[in-house]
Amino acid sequence: MSYGYPPPQPDQQPSPYQQWPQPGSGAQPPKKSRTGLIVTLSVVGGVAVLLALGVLIATSVGSNSSSSKSNPPPVQATEGGAPLESGASDAPTEPPAAQDTAAEDDVRITSCELDSVTQWPAADVEIVNHSGARASYIVNVEFVDGDGTRHGEGLASSSNLDAGQKSVRKAQGLGKFTGKLTCKVAKVSRFPAS
Repeated sequence: MSYGYPPPQPDQQPSPYQQWPQPGSGAQPPKKSRTGLIVTLSVVGGVAVLLALGVLIATSVGSNSSSSKSNPPPVQATEGGAPLESGASDAPTEPPAAQDTAAEDDVRITSCELDSVTQWPAADVEIVNHSGARASYIVNVEFVDGDGTRHGEGLASSSNLDAGQKSVRKAQGLGKFTGKLTCKVAKVSRFPAS
């Protein structure tokens, strides 16, 4: 009795299609291993963490700002963003006074305000290189409420400032702030420019 298939010839190879599981036979193809993907993602994540730690360490070590001078006075702002400090001016800055000034003397906050939409604090930071050589700066600004409680910080940086050169940067805080805002320079790091 023939079922419509020709019998295989003795000198012919069986059809390769007869070796594959037929639909409905219940055979499943083997599952692919994801070990390579998991290992790759683990290595990439580890490298990212190490890079982040390296950047954190680099910004906190090697500061030339370890002087005993006090920080400049804080600048206060109202919710509308109008600075309350009257000493801020747009007058040109003087040329460098001396070769050996403290990094804190090179920085001042010119405005401290809350963004009217996001209510995030921000400070405009003026950096003037009073050293005798080209330098780069990282400035940490703290955002403090009326009770003196620190609610966040922002960073401002400027690279390769020549002696006497001025730069104005914004230190942006993240997160909503309510109440009376005061911006303080927390730390200034000055590095020789490469």
